[in-house]
Amino acid sequence: MKKGVCVVVGVGPGNGTAIAKKFAAEGYQVALCARNKQRLEKISTVIEGSHVYSYDVQKPEDHQKVFSQIREELGPVKVLIYNAGVGEFSNIEEATPESFQVAWEINARGLFLAAKQVLPDMKLNRNSNIVVIGATASVKGGANSAPFSSAKAAQRGLVQSMAKHLGPQKIHVSYVILDGIVQSGKPIQGYSDENFMDPAQIAETVYFLTQQPSQAWTFELDLRTFGERW
Repeated sequence: MKKGVCVVVGVGPGNGTAIAKKFAAEGYQVALCARNKQRLEKISTVIEGSHVYSYDVQKPEDHQKVFSQIREELGPVKVLIYNAGVGEFSNIEEATPESFQVAWEINARGLFLAAKQVLPDMKLNRNSNIVVIGATASVKGGANSAPFSSAKAAQRGLVQSMAKHLGPQKIHVSYVILDGIVQSGKPIQGYSDENFMDPAQIAETVYFLTQQPSQAWTFELDLRTFGERW
């Protein structure tokens, strides 16, 4: 029995793919969204029943177009996973207005516009979920993360505001802070796989958040490997 539609925004070979696989395996219809349609189609071949949508979160017009298509083809969205994120790692002297703007557009404005597309259906259906994949930079600005930290902090503030407003309407909004480097499949000399975050394990936590009863919701949690300094 299908549980509903899960949209994963920002699907790449790491977290996005792992999260999509987990929700598909649990009975959701999964919409894979990212800019690179060719890569999405390749990922889709290993996720049974998944659907591909070319989606650039930096383009305001893409949000309504893509979500209208998803709604028409799959039905109302039950779960939105916002995994899109990017940021140049530079300090205030090296960062450019362009890099600052791009980080904000993808991390904060992109989430804002995507969430507004799914809320009408979620308010009708209730018991829906929005999970946003964040980073330590959202709560701890590093010297060399001026664009990224500011964008992630804006994202976290937006998510907290959404959670407080939407919770009473039975829409669970949660934020996952990733503190560490996610496995990319490329070995790094001197490090074993256990030094990096496993996308499949991250996906398990994301799925768990969407299954919590409303009497015991989590807003924010952080994930890190055992050896990460924090």
